[in-house]
Amino acid sequence: MLTMQSYDAIIIGAGPAGMIAAMRASENNKKVLLIERNHTLGVKLLITGGGRCNLTNASDIEDFLNKFSASKDFLRNSFAQFFNTELLSFFEKSGIAFKTEENGCVFPVGDKAMDILNVLKQKLQENNVEILTGERVKNITIKNKRVEGVITFSNKQFLAKSVVVSTGGLSYPKTGSTGDGYELAKKLGHTITPLKPALVPIAIKEKFIKDWQGISLKKVLVTVLDNGKKVAERLDDIIFTHFGISGPVILDVSAVVYDKLELKNKVELAINFVPKLNQKELDVFVLRELKINSAKTIKNMFKDVLPRKMMEQFLKYCNLSPDITAHQMTTEERKRFIKGLSNLCLTVERVLPIKDGIITRGGVNTKEINPKTLESKLVEGLFFAGEVIDIDATTGGYNLQAAFSTGWVCGGNI
Repeated sequence: MLTMQSYDAIIIGAGPAGMIAAMRASENNKKVLLIERNHTLGVKLLITGGGRCNLTNASDIEDFLNKFSASKDFLRNSFAQFFNTELLSFFEKSGIAFKTEENGCVFPVGDKAMDILNVLKQKLQENNVEILTGERVKNITIKNKRVEGVITFSNKQFLAKSVVVSTGGLSYPKTGSTGDGYELAKKLGHTITPLKPALVPIAIKEKFIKDWQGISLKKVLVTVLDNGKKVAERLDDIIFTHFGISGPVILDVSAVVYDKLELKNKVELAINFVPKLNQKELDVFVLRELKINSAKTIKNMFKDVLPRKMMEQFLKYCNLSPDITAHQMTTEERKRFIKGLSNLCLTVERVLPIKDGIITRGGVNTKEINPKTLESKLVEGLFFAGEVIDIDATTGGYNLQAAFSTGWVCGGNI
């Protein structure tokens, strides 16, 4: 085995958490080695926010924490030390300008994740962080319950008194997130809470959905029904795919859907295409449109509500002829049409696998990590940051902020 030189700290994984942890530690005059299994840094960062990089959210800390699952109390300390204002200030000092969208999501003005990555790379270089790419860690070595260093799959050994595991989860394995950190943690006695997909598209049983492939709609209300009972509800954008539905609103309810499917329950998604109107207002709206366009066929109306490409299958769902004219529509037919607009019910077939999720639910048990320092309670000198920890939130920049915050805290406590 080839023994290499010693470092103050070794960071495993060069995603957002790992890069900022390495930078932070090096600023504190630590000699740092950053090891990345890919041949380049920040691979997954480049695809966040559809390549635009939804860096954080403008919400206050309480609203922010409420977007997380059971991990929210664990993250309070990290957010208290390094939150959205500090994160934005960090990048603004390097010349990056930001914009906040209607839902509070914050993006770089240039809409390029590469701009964010370039700043991080520059900071690593300025702080003389040693970077080793194309190398995968096999084991973290310990002696007397204290970190001693790491050994790679190529049998190289690196010594350090502190090691940070920031390897990400199991989502998007092509980016290098293949669960290495969970295995490393388990070998050292840590508990891994069950790993499940989160923020993932949903497959639908109804076959007509494939005809709507590529259609996206703004601000629809999706209700999750578990054996007919409402268990979750979200208002946001959706996009139809060849297998089902995706988009922010679907990603946010996917965890609930997954859990209910595990119980072998019947799970449905009820879609309200016009959530701004209550039933009475919707009835008035439809009656007015029918009166104004009395000679038109139904399939050629309501294009401001549903795209024309959707109408044929939508009318079949409502058991209506696409060639019926407005003045021919009966009261019963109008009721079916309105019900379709406000409560189109689709049957869930499955949630896509964890590899297709944006993030992973589950991970290193937070009860075994000091929330103030992110150091392991089991092994001295071992730290965790980012998605490898059992922390997950809805879409909107929350998960990326958690990665940066936990990385910052790790780096400052090495």
